[in-house]
Amino acid sequence: MTKERVTERAKALVREYVGKGDVVVDATVGNGYDTVFLAELVGVRSRTGSIAGKVIGFDVQEAAIVSASKRVPEGLRGIVDLHLVGHEEMGRVVTGPVRAVMFNLGYLPGGDHGFVTEPGTTVAGLEAALGVLGPGGLVTVVVYPGHEGGAEEAVAVEEWVGGLGGEGKVLVNERGGGGEGVPYLVAVELIG
Repeated sequence: MTKERVTERAKALVREYVGKGDVVVDATVGNGYDTVFLAELVGVRSRTGSIAGKVIGFDVQEAAIVSASKRVPEGLRGIVDLHLVGHEEMGRVVTGPVRAVMFNLGYLPGGDHGFVTEPGTTVAGLEAALGVLGPGGLVTVVVYPGHEGGAEEAVAVEEWVGGLGGEGKVLVNERGGGGEGVPYLVAVELIG
């Protein structure tokens, strides 16, 4: 279960839930790969030539926002709205409802590994995601327990999943399927 494979599994699941014209969130913009994936998935040109669909992205590193901005194809830039704040601020920025929220935890590949997602802000971001999702919406979380602090963050994600009760239906939880420190996918559908 390589990093690429787990992110591809997340994308495959998102494709089942999201379509042209939808509003979606990239909770951890990073280098912009998920941002571009989402923009291509939701972007649709209307008869008047305008583009419908919306991607709202969050990251705490300016380098991530710059990298993602450059990566988005010119024809889709109008539907991408990037914010230099953490995903825990999602509820303040996003009015909802959105169809899907993608989290890709850990650190910015090629960036400063001192900046990592953390248990407290990740759980706050997951809670915010549930608050902006529409009924039947999807949250995907790619968890990386192998980096410093990653195991603690994985425990926090697992505790969040365990505390969902009737609010969310766990579709995928690969925890333990690949061994200690191996990235894995968690996916939750909002009940409602």
